[in-house]
Amino acid sequence: MDDFLWRALLGGMGVALITGPLGCFIVWRRLAYFGDTLAHSALLGVALGFLLGLNLNVSIIMVCVIIAILLVLLQPQQRLASDTLLGILAHSTLSLGLVTLTFLPGIRIDLMSYLFGDLLAISHHDLYWIYGGGLFALGSLLWLWQSLLAMTIHEELAQVEGVKVVWVRLWFMLLMALVVAVAMKIVGILLITSLLIIPAATARIFARTPEQMGLLASILGMSAVIMGLSLSWHWDTPAGPSVVIAATLLFIVTLFLPKKLLGGE
Repeated sequence: MDDFLWRALLGGMGVALITGPLGCFIVWRRLAYFGDTLAHSALLGVALGFLLGLNLNVSIIMVCVIIAILLVLLQPQQRLASDTLLGILAHSTLSLGLVTLTFLPGIRIDLMSYLFGDLLAISHHDLYWIYGGGLFALGSLLWLWQSLLAMTIHEELAQVEGVKVVWVRLWFMLLMALVVAVAMKIVGILLITSLLIIPAATARIFARTPEQMGLLASILGMSAVIMGLSLSWHWDTPAGPSVVIAATLLFIVTLFLPKKLLGGE
C-alpha cells in the first residue's frame, strides 16, 4: 500500500484502541452530550492556535481542558438543566471558533478537514500525537477503571467507600478532552463522538463483563477503520465519514446476530 494509506491505517487503529474503552464509560454514564460539547469546542482551539501561533494539538487540548473543567464546576448548579448548559457551551464554542477563523484572512484553512476529518492526510507527526496521547489516556483509564466502575454503578456509595468522585470525574473529562484532540484528524469535530459511542454500543450487545466490552469496543472500532478506509479507497468517499458509516453498519448487523456467537447471554 502507499505510505499515506499505512499512516491512515495506523492513525485510525491507534484512535480506535482508546476510544473503545473510553466510549464504554460514555455509554454507561450517558455522557454523549458531554463528548459533543468537548468536540465542538475543539474548533475554537484550532482558531486560537492559528491566532496565537501555537501548536494546534496543544491549543485544542488547552481549550478542551478548560471546557471540561468548566463543565465539572457548573454541573452541580441548579439554575439550568445539564443538557441545556451543554447545548449552550457546545454551540457557542463552535460558533465562536468559526467567527474567530474569519479574522485570519492571511491563513488558508481547510475547514472541511477539521469538521469531518482528513484521515488520508495524517503525517508522521500526527502519529506521534495519536500514539503518545492515546497511550497516556489508555494508561490513565486503566488506573481509574475500578473507581469509574464504582461511580457508574452508584456514585454516592462509591464516595462513601473512599472514591474521590470529583477528582475522578474531572480526570475522566480531561481524558475525553485529550482523546478529542488526537481523534479530530481521524473523523473530524462533528463526528468524534460517533467513534466513541457506536463501537461501545455495539460491544454492549454481546459483552458479559465491563472489561470484555472495552476490549470488544476497541476491536470493533479498529474493524470500522479498516472497512471505512477500504470504502474510501475503492469508491473515493470521505475517509472519516466512511469509518463512521462502517461502524454503524457493524452495529446494525450485530443487532440481528445471536448473542451467543460472541459469548453474550
